[in-house]
Amino acid sequence: MHQQKRQPELVEGNLPVFVFPTELIFYADDQSTHKQVLTLYNPYEFALKFKVLCTTPNKYVVVDAAGAVKPQCCVDIVIRHRDVRSCHYGVIDKFRLQVSEQSQRKALGRKEVVATLLPSAKEQQKEEEEKRIKEHLTESLFFEQSFQPGKNRTVSSGPSLLTVFLGVVCIAALMLPTMGDVESLVPLYLHLSVNQKLVAAYILGLITMAILRT
Repeated sequence: MHQQKRQPELVEGNLPVFVFPTELIFYADDQSTHKQVLTLYNPYEFALKFKVLCTTPNKYVVVDAAGAVKPQCCVDIVIRHRDVRSCHYGVIDKFRLQVSEQSQRKALGRKEVVATLLPSAKEQQKEEEEKRIKEHLTESLFFEQSFQPGKNRTVSSGPSLLTVFLGVVCIAALMLPTMGDVESLVPLYLHLSVNQKLVAAYILGLITMAILRT
């Protein structure tokens, strides 16, 4: 005896709703933007009913504000702005898409889409371009300061004790007698070769340069 496969019970309000785009922008000076399209996707294996609600329905015309979407299909919802006036510039309106099963009335899921009317597309593009330029300049200044930390220092640190000690040792090595100097009163084991003195002189030169830079 075959058991009928039961569909899992759907909890009210928890079903994800897939709508694109999630923001509508209308421009007063561009009539082509006064008509926008929302696409509602149904990736599920059952059909959905949908309904479109709006916070300010007097400003918009929604074509096919209610309908159905077949399983794994999509539907386009056309929204027209019919009250393009300067008093509405920058006002954020909201559309809510509610979906439910065809056999039930309870809303299984909902999604909000914001809508805004702006005065000019060119002004908006100009503002975005200025914003990008400011961000670029800020990033450039940040990296310039990051790679030049020396400019932010007010007090320079002096040479370390190790550097001073090495300098003193090199000076003492240069003052010691060279091998073969028989008239010197210094013990023979303290006599240095010419190569050893050259190394001491080289190290002393490096130390001097390091001290002068600090």
